Amino acid sequence: MVQLSRRQLLVAAGAAATVSLAGCGDGGESTQNQDLSGNRDGAMTQYGVGDQFKATTPISFSLLYNNHPNYQLKEDWLFWTELAKRTGVTLEKVAVPLSDYEQKRSVLVGAGDAPFIMPKTYHPQENAFVSSGAILPVSDYLDLMPNFKDKIAKWNLKPEIDTLRQEDGKFYLLPGIHEKPWQDYSLAVRTDILDQLNIPVPTTWDEVYTMLKAMKTAHPDSYPFSDRFSKPTPGGNLLNILAKSYGTMGGWDYQHATWDAGARKFVYTGATSQYRDMLQYLNKLVTEGLMDPESFTQTDDNARQKLAGGRSFVISSNAQTLVNDYRKDLAATLPNARITKIVLPTGPAGAINPASRLENGVMLSKKARESKNFVAMMQFVDWLWYSDAGMEFAKWGIEGTTFTKDASGKRTLTSDIDVIGLNPAGTKHLQKDFGFYNGVFAYGGPLELVQSFFSPEELEFQKVLNTRTPIAVAPPYPFSDEEREQVSLWETPLKDYVTQMSLKFILGQRSLSEWDAYVGELKSKNMDSYLNLVNKAHERYQKANG
Repeated sequence: MVQLSRRQLLVAAGAAATVSLAGCGDGGESTQNQDLSGNRDGAMTQYGVGDQFKATTPISFSLLYNNHPNYQLKEDWLFWTELAKRTGVTLEKVAVPLSDYEQKRSVLVGAGDAPFIMPKTYHPQENAFVSSGAILPVSDYLDLMPNFKDKIAKWNLKPEIDTLRQEDGKFYLLPGIHEKPWQDYSLAVRTDILDQLNIPVPTTWDEVYTMLKAMKTAHPDSYPFSDRFSKPTPGGNLLNILAKSYGTMGGWDYQHATWDAGARKFVYTGATSQYRDMLQYLNKLVTEGLMDPESFTQTDDNARQKLAGGRSFVISSNAQTLVNDYRKDLAATLPNARITKIVLPTGPAGAINPASRLENGVMLSKKARESKNFVAMMQFVDWLWYSDAGMEFAKWGIEGTTFTKDASGKRTLTSDIDVIGLNPAGTKHLQKDFGFYNGVFAYGGPLELVQSFFSPEELEFQKVLNTRTPIAVAPPYPFSDEEREQVSLWETPLKDYVTQMSLKFILGQRSLSEWDAYVGELKSKNMDSYLNLVNKAHERYQKANG
């Protein structure tokens, strides 16, 4: 048993009080007892839900900017000038290439040089910066963020928000939030091939197998399924969506601990029967020649070339890659081919929508708290990322310039502007030429706004997904500083081994008859000790918060 120090006991007691306040329905804590009188320069005296934030004097904030290669940063974007016009805020951007973003962020935070605002942070990445005190416990300042608090309450997001809490009861990341879960990724399938074979679009993973068998019979020299998204995790998307269908986690979304609702405890994901069954399914596809064994290691370009060359017929996809990659590739090589993103197949877990309602979010440097403009910064963050007007601005831009809106509220891009293939004849691009629909600022929001960029085809996809049961939210298990330090020594070796062995099981380089031996090898890498800490942390949180 871990002996709690006096400091930890005090923290736990404080957490109980803090979270009991948060449990009153607003999802956040109060700032009323904090002296912010010296930090209000530029702040609005009255700022509430639906108000346009406008700094009382021009101010600037530093921001870590994730520079996406598909729309490289331009200083003359309309986004920047209009943002300054509406809010009085200029952003001093520290631009970092997408490929180096996480590493550069860690270096800057560790050196104490982090910009005030750090978007594109994926939970639990913020955990690494909590114990050092380098980032702000943002839950202490939610009274300064009326739009964020309002949506947490209206959309009943408290269970999801609680998963972000640390042992002190606070959370350190302002997440992107969705009114409804948004599952984008699935499989893209050559529907002209399905028509030739007279087989329906598959709705289950068993039917996917049947479809691939028929494709292989008709095209024996092909691998019907050759996948992409193999970096940085082999089979990143495929294992993610397939694992959820089996009631577990894998690929991009692999987490060490899975909540077992029946047993009321966490179990080790990579050792569960559900994870084994998922691997067995993939092994069957590879063994029978239905899936390209290079799917888990090849580049995206190689996978696209195989699809465009008619050497494969199925590939992982989201809405943008379907339009921007596969349809354009096939139009150039096989103009009569047709491809669509099929509704996510169901598996043993049933008809679930596996998407979370939280997205990547914003960390704030602890140094920002000492700024004379701190309150204004919190109001600005609240408006841009969480107000209806701010979210519409970040996504669509300026009404009358980049989009129009009809009497029913339906938005349409102006005729010369394109994005994700909505206006193929457009000579200008909403992201590249104007800076809107930028992943640094535009994510989450009301269902209507999220779906406002969807094609009729994608709306039909989402219509089906929204009838499914949302995936259950696992309870929190916040670690103490000492526990986090310990598990950080175990997590990488464990995950690396799960990844390595998963690939071997899938490719048949190791027989699944050796599963028990594999689980024993995980035990030798501290699997049980890891789970003990997870379940102890969960029990402690439950006791502190009722």
